[in-house]
Amino acid sequence: MTKYESISAEVRQRIISGKYSIDDPIPDEITLAKEFGCSRMTMKRALDILVQEGLLYRKRGHGTFIVKSAIQNSRVNVVSKETAGLTNLLKNKKVTSEVIKFEVQFPSETVAAHLAIDSKTPVYYLIRLRLVEDEPYVLEKTYMPTTIITGINDDVLHSSIYQHIKEKLGLTIAGSHRKIRACKSDELDQKHLECKADDPILEVEHVGFLDNGVPFEYSFSRHRYDKFEVTTVNIKR
Repeated sequence: MTKYESISAEVRQRIISGKYSIDDPIPDEITLAKEFGCSRMTMKRALDILVQEGLLYRKRGHGTFIVKSAIQNSRVNVVSKETAGLTNLLKNKKVTSEVIKFEVQFPSETVAAHLAIDSKTPVYYLIRLRLVEDEPYVLEKTYMPTTIITGINDDVLHSSIYQHIKEKLGLTIAGSHRKIRACKSDELDQKHLECKADDPILEVEHVGFLDNGVPFEYSFSRHRYDKFEVTTVNIKR
């Protein structure tokens, strides 16, 4: 393990253990470099790892902060670098979208906290039904900051938002945090996913991050129990 990787591991443990306040910036690179006895460049590389993992984000002129949604949960939390989007994951199948709702609104405190924005920053709010081979597959409820994700229009909504983000906006999607839970179906699920009132729903709460650690998406993907499974792979390092 390199010097910056070992430093990154230590800072990661401090974040998880609550050593640093989630309401204030962590110590700056110069202070941490002195503490760990390394160069500022080494310290930057160590923190870059945590930014790419979605544990930290940098706010210009204010410092480096902990992403609250990355550590505040009591359920299964999957940290993943798989951010291809449904269209890319199912390249050999016909994937289409039905837009149920699309509007710009001011976020609630919860949404603003997950996206690391204030309540006066407008967000896109959209509900889409994704169909695979014309069969209902997943119901997505998504919030995205209009200041980061621009140019969302009808064409984008009916195709791939992730493709728009990467190819049109030139942004790099780095990773995500996902919480997976079982829920009861609601009226929207029953109407659009064609499930019964007593069918369970598997919901994935998702926060997506760009390569600078800034959250760009807060969403809930609701799946029929018979259309979704989770596979995990543990790799010993």
